[in-house]
Amino acid sequence: MQHISADVVVCGGGPAGINAALAAGRSGARTVLIERYGFLGGMSTAALVYPWMTFHTTAGKQVIAGTAQEIVERLMAADASPGHVRDTVGFVRTITPYDPEVYKVLIVDMLREAGVRVLLHSLMDEAVMDGDRISAIRLATKSGRYEVSARQFVDTTGDADLAQLSGVPCLKGRDGDRLTQPMTMKFRMRGVDLDKVKRYMLEHPDEFYPKTPFSELEELPLSGVLGYFKHWQEANLPINRDQVLFFTGPGRDEVLVNTTRVQGLDATVLDDLTEGEVQGRKQVLMVADFMKRHLPGFEGASLSSVGAQIGVRESRRIEGQYTLQVSDVVEGRAFDDCIARSGYPIDIHDPSGKGVQAAWVQGDGAYDIPYRCLVPKRVVNLLVAGRCISTSHEALATTRLTPSCMATGQAAGTAAGLAFEQDTLPHALDVRQLQDRLLANGALLHSSQAVYETI
Repeated sequence: MQHISADVVVCGGGPAGINAALAAGRSGARTVLIERYGFLGGMSTAALVYPWMTFHTTAGKQVIAGTAQEIVERLMAADASPGHVRDTVGFVRTITPYDPEVYKVLIVDMLREAGVRVLLHSLMDEAVMDGDRISAIRLATKSGRYEVSARQFVDTTGDADLAQLSGVPCLKGRDGDRLTQPMTMKFRMRGVDLDKVKRYMLEHPDEFYPKTPFSELEELPLSGVLGYFKHWQEANLPINRDQVLFFTGPGRDEVLVNTTRVQGLDATVLDDLTEGEVQGRKQVLMVADFMKRHLPGFEGASLSSVGAQIGVRESRRIEGQYTLQVSDVVEGRAFDDCIARSGYPIDIHDPSGKGVQAAWVQGDGAYDIPYRCLVPKRVVNLLVAGRCISTSHEALATTRLTPSCMATGQAAGTAAGLAFEQDTLPHALDVRQLQDRLLANGALLHSSQAVYETI
């Protein structure tokens, strides 16, 4: 077995893992980022999760910045993102389109600038324990088995894989039946006449989401569409959803379709995940054919790409020192140990029905994510970030969104670097020192920091 030694190991190269590794690497810790695919980006690239939603509150205050905002600005400089734009679906204030192929290259450049060693095509499948500590993880690779040792570990796998392997108690799904939010196979179509789509929306507003900003739609660039209720109902496809949802870009005639829905399967069970991939791809062909045949603006469109894997909204989540509750979100609760904020509403895709449950954040439109949600029970040198932090099923419906995962990733990587620097354990850190370092690196942790945009 081959050996690698590091100070901080980050498992999972998605939005949370990228930001965690950047933060740890920039702290001076020898950092290794491990990813099973041959590229980084996680759900943003492998599953075509697009665009990023959202860096702002519904009133237009930016509440997520830091390394996530830096990535957006680097993409903008590369002409690979327009930055934050108005959401013409109307569900949130802003969304952030980006070119995933440029993103794949850019983030590797950024990680290398930070001194991070990136290991692609590396499947983490074992945790080596020394009492209540992880001493190393083991990887299956094309060149044989590797053992990677470190002082601090960060689980950004999305599915809490490292946490589960190391003995952290985990939860899954909603209370009672443990059903999770459905999986979605996303796909892109080219050759879409977006001007015709907008004209149809303006002429038939009753067929689209009521929060669509119709009074401004004539002037706004079309960024997303939710509706075509009549067409969808008449088609009567065997998909348990009640509308069509797509987002425009990055090409001028291109859309990303988020309409398939695979329910009742567990993304951490091999046979279920296999079946989800099969069902999802069959649904893609059905939905794409329906859109070409029936939706105004899609007459000349064609299916151009499908996710390398199905998109997973929910799987395992850890039991941490604190479990974020739905009331914390909707009441816009503040926490003394806040390490990130979010303005994304509760957004639960029904695990068994057709609809989506939504609830908006009160107060100033944002809620705090406490550090304790990143600190698991039982394993003392592990932090968790991204989709699998400690939340209830309902609160996960907002913390799972990409910008929130980026923000918790930066916090976890910063904490891991700080813990290594101080030769201590994550739970023993002075949270004020962690907050000071996050603030120094651009994070927004207080309502007084948030600034109104003109978007």
